[in-house]
Amino acid sequence: MKQAWAVFLLPAVLAGLVVGTACTTPGGRPNARVAQWEARYHDSGLGQVTPAQLLGEVGVKVDLIPPGRYGRGRYRPMQPTYITIHSTQNYTGNAHNHALALKRGALRATRRPGGNRIGFLTWHFTVQDDVAIQHLPCREQGEHADFDGPGNNKSIGIEMCEHRGNDLALTIDKTARLTAYLMRAYNIPLSHVVPHYHWPRISPAIKDPHKNCPHFLLENGRPGPTWQWFLRRVHFHHSRLLPEAARPLG
Repeated sequence: MKQAWAVFLLPAVLAGLVVGTACTTPGGRPNARVAQWEARYHDSGLGQVTPAQLLGEVGVKVDLIPPGRYGRGRYRPMQPTYITIHSTQNYTGNAHNHALALKRGALRATRRPGGNRIGFLTWHFTVQDDVAIQHLPCREQGEHADFDGPGNNKSIGIEMCEHRGNDLALTIDKTARLTAYLMRAYNIPLSHVVPHYHWPRISPAIKDPHKNCPHFLLENGRPGPTWQWFLRRVHFHHSRLLPEAARPLG
């Protein structure tokens, strides 16, 4: 979700799928990005877990935007039926910086008909290699996908960090674990786990409605084998879950 990060970086703000392994290109050659990421994983040591244990692996820290302020100026309820995956395209801000910016109302957007409805950017989680920070209850709408469309009205938004020093491989896998947990908690099928690209932004001001996001999981700006590999990571972690209910996260 590349935005006007100059505002965000002000000094006041900074303080059909089968379980598989390596993704391949259409020509059958291993995807080098995926091979590098998978080298960081140790799946053979992972067994079945309760939903609470999987959530513990994610390491969620709750740090919500204050109710009644900024991106939560008014209550906008939601029954989530999708999970939307983003990347920040911010190479200096970590998950804690994003949380602070959201709480201080620093991520402003132009409020207009057919565009942003609340004057702020908001989403539910920001994930990096060692933490996943929650910014919104999952039963409240964010402003991260497609303006007044189902991407905002019905989906939980997850941003993956890209700042220097962050382990992208672990960030992706932590996101897959969080996604698997949310699928169980809100009864969301794997077919409803989608990239930001999935939601066209319907506005006369936008020439290309499909955003290249999360760019490192797409091929030439479109979902392809790397996205399918990510979904297999989600499926792998979801298949580890024992048949117990998962606690909703707001």
